[in-house]
Amino acid sequence: MNVLLVSYSFPPVGGVGVLRAASLARYLPQHGIRLDVLTARNPSAVGTDPELLNDIPKGVTIHRTLTLDLPFGLKKWIKNRVTGARKPSTSTATSPQPRKPGLLRRIAQDILLPDPQVTWLPILARAAARIVRERNIDLVLITVPPFSSVLLAPKLRARFPNLAIVVDFRDEWLATSIDLISFSRSPRARQIAHQAEAAAVASATAVVAVTEAARRLLQARYPDEPAGKFHLVPNGFDAARLPRVLSQAQAANDKPVLLTYLGTLYGSTEPQALIQAIRTLSEEIRSRLRVRFIGRVEDPYFRQSLLELGETVELISFMPQAQALQALAESDYALLITHDPVNVSAKFYDYLGVGKPIVATVHPGGAVRSLIEELHAGWWADSRDVNAICKLLTDAVTKGGNLSETYRPDVERIATFERKSLAASYAGILHGVRKKDSLPAPMEPLATAVHAERSQR
Repeated sequence: MNVLLVSYSFPPVGGVGVLRAASLARYLPQHGIRLDVLTARNPSAVGTDPELLNDIPKGVTIHRTLTLDLPFGLKKWIKNRVTGARKPSTSTATSPQPRKPGLLRRIAQDILLPDPQVTWLPILARAAARIVRERNIDLVLITVPPFSSVLLAPKLRARFPNLAIVVDFRDEWLATSIDLISFSRSPRARQIAHQAEAAAVASATAVVAVTEAARRLLQARYPDEPAGKFHLVPNGFDAARLPRVLSQAQAANDKPVLLTYLGTLYGSTEPQALIQAIRTLSEEIRSRLRVRFIGRVEDPYFRQSLLELGETVELISFMPQAQALQALAESDYALLITHDPVNVSAKFYDYLGVGKPIVATVHPGGAVRSLIEELHAGWWADSRDVNAICKLLTDAVTKGGNLSETYRPDVERIATFERKSLAASYAGILHGVRKKDSLPAPMEPLATAVHAERSQR
C-alpha cells in the first residue's frame, strides 16, 4: 500500500510534537507500506534534533515544501501582543487577560485562522494532489496539529473521490486546545475551527485519536458518522531510543532530590500553583529539593516566577531528545504538569519508558490521572490545589531514598505503549480503511516547489 503521511513538522525538527510522525515513518514500512512524507521545509519550531532523521528508513521518500509561516520566536511575540500576557499571581486561572483590539488582533481574527500555520495550506494542497498522482498513493494520513492541516482533507476528497483519507488528531482540538494554538479567541475563530473539523471528519475515511476521552468527544460531536470511523492509537515511547535505567536512584540525606520536567511550559502546563507550593514548603524540605525544567518557558512571567525560587529551580533550554531523556534518567522523579482533562502529553509516555516514577500535578478528572493510577506510574495532586501539591513534593523528598520499596509500576501494561507495537496497530487500521476500488487520477509531474529527498541515516 502506498501511503502519504502529511506532517507539518518532521525531523530534523525536534520537540515532542514531531515524535508521532517520526515513529510512524520509522515503523510503518515494516507492515507492507511504502511511505512518502510531505512536510514543511522551513517549519516554525522550537529546535532541531538531527538524530531523529537517522532513524527514518532509506526507503521513505520525504517531500519538503516551503511555508509562509512566521519564525517561531516572532510568532510567539505576535501571539503575546494579540492575546495579552499573563502576570504571575496566586490565581490558577489559565486564560490571559485580553488586550484592547488592535491591528494585530484584527489580522489574526480575519486571516490567520484556524491557526497561523494556515499559510502552508495553498502550497500543501497543490503538492499533496500531485504526489498522490505521481506516486500512485492509496491513502493519505494527515496528522495534526497544526489543526489547519485538516483543511487538506476536503480538498483532497473533492479531487480524489475514492482516495482513502485518515485524519490523526494528536490533541483534542475544540474542547481543550483551541485557545492555546489560535491567535484569536473571537467567536469567528471558533466558528471557523468547528467548520474545519466538521469538514475534515466528513471527508475522512477514518479518524484517529490518541486518548479514549478524545475519541469519544469526536464521535459525540458527529453522531451521524458511523462509530467505526473513530479509532484510538495512543502515543507511546520508543524503547530503542530510551536510556537504560539500571536501578532507581537512591537519594542520600545530603543530596537533593531531583525532579525533571521535559517540554514547553505554556497555557495548559502553566506552573503557578506548583511555584506557590514550593514557596510554602518548609525550609528543611525545600533545601533537599531541586526542580529542573528542560525546554521552552513560553510566558516570560512564568520564567520570572520560576527564577524567583532561586537555587531550588534550574531552567535549561531545548535539548535534543536523546540528551533530554538522559537527563531524565539521571533524576529521581519525572515531573508532569497538566491542567488538561482530555489530552495526554506525549512526554508522559517517555516518562513511562524511562522508568522514573512520575510526580504529577494534574486535572483530577483527567485522562492523565487515570493512567497514573492504572499503571501505578507515580503520584499525583490536583493541579489547582496548592496544599495538595505541597504535600506531594514533601512526600517525594521524604521517600526519595527508598523508591525501590514504594514504586511498583505495571511493567507489562506500560510495555504496550511501545511505539513499534503501536505502529503495527496503526498499520492494521490503515490497511483496513483502504478502499479496494481506489484508483489514482492520471499522473502529472511534481511541482518544482516540492523538494523530494531520500531520508539520510
